[in-house]
Amino acid sequence: MREIPAERMDGHHMIAIIVIELFIALLFIIMGWIVRFKKVYGLISGFNNRPEEEQKQLIENGYPQKTGSLLLITGIGMIVLLPLNLASFTYATEMVFGFMLILLLGGMIYISKFEVSHKRKRSYLVSSILFFVIVGGIAAITLFSYQGYSLVVKDDSFEVTGMYGKEWNYDSITEIELLEELPETTWKENGVGLPTLSKGHFKVEGYGSSLLLFIQHHSPPYIYIQAGDKPIFINDKDPTVTKKWFSQIEEKIKKGSE
Repeated sequence: MREIPAERMDGHHMIAIIVIELFIALLFIIMGWIVRFKKVYGLISGFNNRPEEEQKQLIENGYPQKTGSLLLITGIGMIVLLPLNLASFTYATEMVFGFMLILLLGGMIYISKFEVSHKRKRSYLVSSILFFVIVGGIAAITLFSYQGYSLVVKDDSFEVTGMYGKEWNYDSITEIELLEELPETTWKENGVGLPTLSKGHFKVEGYGSSLLLFIQHHSPPYIYIQAGDKPIFINDKDPTVTKKWFSQIEEKIKKGSE
């Protein structure tokens, strides 16, 4: 089994995240500049479908100009926050995308005041509902995702608690090993991927995709379990707890084979 330090994995993830954030930021800046200064208002969703009289009124009110400025400010703000990814700030990615989301949705509420008069109230209402539903929903999912996990050893099975957790029978385990280093994780498919925590479904070099990881980085050792078709990697911040989990599962497997 090829083993690569977690630092290299973090580096690969960091580069990919920065590239994605930079691309989105530049896209906002380019679109905002075109709308604000080149007056290509057709880039605003639904603008060209409005009656000509409404379009003129919106331009007089400053609606498309404010929309272009909002895109520009969002893109510039994201670039300003990019260095957080290089400063070992744990929640840098969440802060950048959170800033983007809150500014865009909040900005749309503000821009509603420049709508044509007979559509202004409806625009306020729709924008406000979208803000609270989207921001509130993402915040709730994020908080739940970041909750801790534990490994519970039972008579015939073991269970990993929390989001992405599952229960496995001991008789499905074909291999278990205690590792001092992790194999390289190449991509997050569905889950939480932070410099300190990986939880959810990931692609791992040499093991395939959709693997379950419950990993506290920089806290070796790590338990590797082959249960069924997909391997599991898990550990605790406390190495003593990780070793205890390993010993308990090994003991259960031995008892089952007697």
